[in-house]
This record gives sequence, C-alpha cells and structure tokens, in this order.
Amino acid sequence: MAISMTTAAAERVRSFLQNRGKGVGLRVGVKTTGCSGLAYVLEFVDTLNDDDQVFEQDDLKLIVDGKSLVYIDGTQLDFVKEGLNEGFQFNNPNVNGECGCGESFTV
Repeated sequence: MAISMTTAAAERVRSFLQNRGKGVGLRVGVKTTGCSGLAYVLEFVDTLNDDDQVFEQDDLKLIVDGKSLVYIDGTQLDFVKEGLNEGFQFNNPNVNGECGCGESFTV
C-alpha cells in the first residue's frame, strides 16, 4: 500500500511547509461528503496519530490514516496549472465514478 506525488506536487508541498514554518508533513485523506460519497482532504500535520501511515518521497512526508488508505491506495498526487486555475489533482486508480462537479468520487 502506498501513495506518491509528482515532482510538481512535491515542490508545491515543500513550498507550503516552508512558508508555514513547521509541520511533519501533509495529510492526504478522504471524508464522506458530496453527491458521490467521498471527497479528498489535504491538511498539514504537526503530530502523528497512532493509525497514521507515513510515505516519504523527496524528503517529504505524506501521511494517511488507516481508514482513508483503503480508498486512496495507489493514488498519485499532482499539482497542475491550467490557464488561470491551479491546484492539486488526485490520480486515483480506485475511483469508479465522480460527480458532475468533480468534487466527490466513489470507489
């Protein structure tokens, strides 16, 4: 079980952590919401929880709780810029469908 990130995502995460001035890494998870059932959650981590899985890449830590890992195992986090829009994109091989607005997904 693992998650990974592209070079672009790693650079963005590193920049956010440096600007923040503290933090163990970035938590990648899911929450129940939206019309398809699940949505991704990104947040800074200052303290690890007992059920956290830590994936290290490019001297950065991606942290996933045990419940979320089932839904995002194999996911690659990317950071993309398209015109005036930019943001993180999740390339999740487990997704079976997404809602029309793209905010939630189902596995």
